[in-house]
Amino acid sequence: MLSCQPVIQKKLPVLGNKYEENGQIIYHTIPDFRFTNQDSQTVNNATFKNQIYIADFFFISCPTICPKVKKQMLRLYDRYQDEPQVAFLSHTIDVRHDTIPRLKSYAQKLNISAPKWHLVTGEKDDIYGIADDYFSIARVDSLSPGGFDHSGRLILVDKLRRVRSFCNGTDPISVNEFMLDIDLLLAEYKDEASE
Repeated sequence: MLSCQPVIQKKLPVLGNKYEENGQIIYHTIPDFRFTNQDSQTVNNATFKNQIYIADFFFISCPTICPKVKKQMLRLYDRYQDEPQVAFLSHTIDVRHDTIPRLKSYAQKLNISAPKWHLVTGEKDDIYGIADDYFSIARVDSLSPGGFDHSGRLILVDKLRRVRSFCNGTDPISVNEFMLDIDLLLAEYKDEASE
C-alpha cells in the first residue's frame, strides 16, 4: 500500500546580508527610491505596495544584451499580465538620452503600460547606486558596447522589499526557472493569506 506523503513546498530564500538586532533577523532590503516613469508619474516603494516586482537595468540604444532581456521580460509580462500581485520596474542607465518621451515611445513599441510595467529614469547617481542593492551592475564604461556596463539580470523583489531570486535575463532556460520562483513566491503569499 502506498502512503500519501504531503507535498512540502519550499520557500524562496531571502538573498543578501542579514544581521540580528534585538533578537530579530534583519534582512537586506531595497532602500527608499523615487524615480519618474514613462507617463511622467512618480514611482517609489509605495507604488509596489502589496505587490512583488521584477526589476532590471537597461538602456534603449543598447546594442547587445538589452533586446534579449526585454524579449524575456515580455514573456514574463505576458504570463503575469492578469496577476495583480506582479509588477515590473525597468531602470534606464542612460539618463541623458532616455528621456521621458523616449521611454514613453519605447513602452508603446513594446506594447506595455503602467501601472503594470514602469520604465523609469532619475538622477544618475540614484539609479547607479540602487543597482548595487539589487545585486546588479550599472555603470558608464567607454570600453563597453554602447558606453555602459550593465548586467542582464532580472531580479525578483517581494512585498517586504527583499530580493528573493534572480536570473540571467538573456537565457530563456534561466528565465523558465525564474518563473517557477515567481510562482513559488506567489504561492507563499496565497498560503499566508489563507492562514
